Amino acid sequence: MLPPTYVEGFHDLETIKAMEYNKLGNTNLYVSKISLGGGPFGVHYGNFDEKEAIETIRQAIKEGVNYIDTSPWYGEGKSEKIMGKALEGIPRQAYYIATKVGRYELNVDKMFDFSREKTRDSIKNSLSNLKLNYVDIIQVHDIEFAPSLDVIISQTLPELLKQIADKKARYIGITGYPISVLKECIERSNIDISCVLTYSRFNLLDNSLIQYIEFFKNHNVGIINASVLAMGLLTSNGPPSWHPASEEIKNTCTDVAQYCKENNVDISKLAVWYAMQCEDISTSLIGIQNMQQLIMNLNVFRNGIMDKEKEILNFIKENYLNRIKMKHWEGVELKKYWQVKGDKTNNII
Repeated sequence: MLPPTYVEGFHDLETIKAMEYNKLGNTNLYVSKISLGGGPFGVHYGNFDEKEAIETIRQAIKEGVNYIDTSPWYGEGKSEKIMGKALEGIPRQAYYIATKVGRYELNVDKMFDFSREKTRDSIKNSLSNLKLNYVDIIQVHDIEFAPSLDVIISQTLPELLKQIADKKARYIGITGYPISVLKECIERSNIDISCVLTYSRFNLLDNSLIQYIEFFKNHNVGIINASVLAMGLLTSNGPPSWHPASEEIKNTCTDVAQYCKENNVDISKLAVWYAMQCEDISTSLIGIQNMQQLIMNLNVFRNGIMDKEKEILNFIKENYLNRIKMKHWEGVELKKYWQVKGDKTNNII
């Protein structure tokens, strides 16, 4: 079955047939198994060539990648603006796009704002950056950083529902690192949440998402699995300096990358393939900065990995990654954020 995003004359029919598409929760969106994340088009993952980034986004859509994701947080609007440039001239039917509200600036004082007013202004600004009349999904970004979940439920989500009524968006999603918070929000909200974006929770390092899959399925909530490379941990270059993982995790992942390199295998390739093996995940959202990365990811989807690579994957899991005592960093960023906020408040007082 061809996805609703197929556009005759724009797409190559055989390329679209070769892509896998899955229904996203209770939406009528059929999203590609591999999707493109706009996080690397901000400031968090190093420098990149904007012209190539734009061409990469366009090529991804032509190759059948029909779901793209961005946020005002990624470079304080830079990612959205790059997306806007890339989407010019591409048929609107050919893709689904999601952006977010709630997380904004590097300045701690202005980093998070989940109020109705800011949410309303944020969507207006995002649509301007993207040069679009609407987005397919509007997500509340990192809900665990709200002063309380009550703010999300009583202010942010009702405003998003109003924006949907005004045809600025089609569906609502929520994102966050602690999956338990996403679960609680769905349980408590009387507003329909169509999907969750969970990151770094189903990959070679940490697969704690598995214990929540049945809950999301029972509530007809689509699962977007982001950061299959664990925010750079599962790459040959290693994570950015700000990465919140423990030294045990970082050191082990460095050893794993080195072992793979010595065996002529790319750790990123193994990680991408592993993340795409879960049938209950609608799409794997991967940050892709350039054409080389796009080609590698599409190749993994289309051709898989060799038996030798599967052997190495099993070896590194058994002898390295499975031996890590604490495989996540839940609460680390949250504690740091509120500590800084508290220090600033105390200084003012």
